[in-house]
Amino acid sequence: MLTRIHPVVKLAVCTVWLVAAVLVFAASFQIATIAIAVVLLVAIERRPPLFVLALMVPFALFGIGMLTTTALFREEADFALRVAAEAPFGSAAVSAGVVLFLRAIACGMVSAVFVLTTDPAGLVKALMAQCRLSPRVGYALFSAMLLVPDLAAEAQQIRLARAMRSSRPPRRVPGPFETASLVVPLLAFAIRRAGRAAISMETRGLAQGAPRTILGAPVPSRRDAVFAASAMLLLAALVQAA
Repeated sequence: MLTRIHPVVKLAVCTVWLVAAVLVFAASFQIATIAIAVVLLVAIERRPPLFVLALMVPFALFGIGMLTTTALFREEADFALRVAAEAPFGSAAVSAGVVLFLRAIACGMVSAVFVLTTDPAGLVKALMAQCRLSPRVGYALFSAMLLVPDLAAEAQQIRLARAMRSSRPPRRVPGPFETASLVVPLLAFAIRRAGRAAISMETRGLAQGAPRTILGAPVPSRRDAVFAASAMLLLAALVQAA
């Protein structure tokens, strides 16, 4: 399973694939990339097909904007027109727009594969262990990962306290005025947490350059090399076929 692949190796493979998706202006390559991502998520990671389709929606909406801009307002680049002139989608403008639409979905699905199969904590530890990421930056990332759910919990507590004071049940979805009123207390909460994190970093000696032991950092294995080689061979074959 992809969750067992080393996070740094997976990050490198996905980055190379994203660069290829941007540079290769061919609908066949983009469709193949989308299909591979769907197969990995559905067949290997056992994600529900409807969930995978739902993941495509925001990227498809972004791609539709590119398609309409290219086909209707003719804001396409000369390179896109020249490459898309031979594509079987009608006019060059429509062909370029279709490829841009597929590219948006392909890039989004590659990113989704990485995010859904990678443990954030494992990625940070791997970057510190194998890529010499600064312990200060790593601890800051850990603090940020913990801050996001704490902010949501703090916002819910504030809403519940206000509802109790007004003797009215809180709305399921806060309105715009209620959301704006939460900005200041949540900002104060985040500033307090940032101050505590800075003190904690100093007490842990993160400012010093001494070697540090990273507990539970992922270790590269032969499986990672096989995965990287297979992915690069498949990518090269798709680029050659496009």
